[in-house]
Amino acid sequence: MSAPNTFNAETAENLEDMEKQFAVLAVEQAETYWNLISKVPGSKLRLTKFDDEIYEKFQEHFPEYKDLSRLAKFTEEELKTKEAKERWRKFIKLFEKKVDDFNFGTLLRTDASAEYGQFTTCFVVRLQFYAFEIARNKSKLNDWAAGQ
Repeated sequence: MSAPNTFNAETAENLEDMEKQFAVLAVEQAETYWNLISKVPGSKLRLTKFDDEIYEKFQEHFPEYKDLSRLAKFTEEELKTKEAKERWRKFIKLFEKKVDDFNFGTLLRTDASAEYGQFTTCFVVRLQFYAFEIARNKSKLNDWAAGQ
């Protein structure tokens, strides 16, 4: 019988090697996603088996992103305010038992018309990535990357 997992991220020391590993994984995920949407139009992709539900709840909890210009381009700061963090917590809680690695750190483009880059990328949890990218894909905002 294996020992129970007692790792607590909130009380753990920030170990440099662990941070580097998380960063490497986040970059690998971003590269994989970019390679995918640069070959297949985003509007033809499903990122999870819960895409429709994630999209519906994202629209419900964040109606401001129904505006395609806001969905396409936003600032990292608008995701990080105290109010925004609380709204995101409530949204994420809906999927924590459904979506694997829902809170794993990942990179999200802040501008759907640009590739991942130093000034067009922010660090978010995976469910935020899914919410934005599923909505962008459904709105065909990523289709340009595949030459569509």
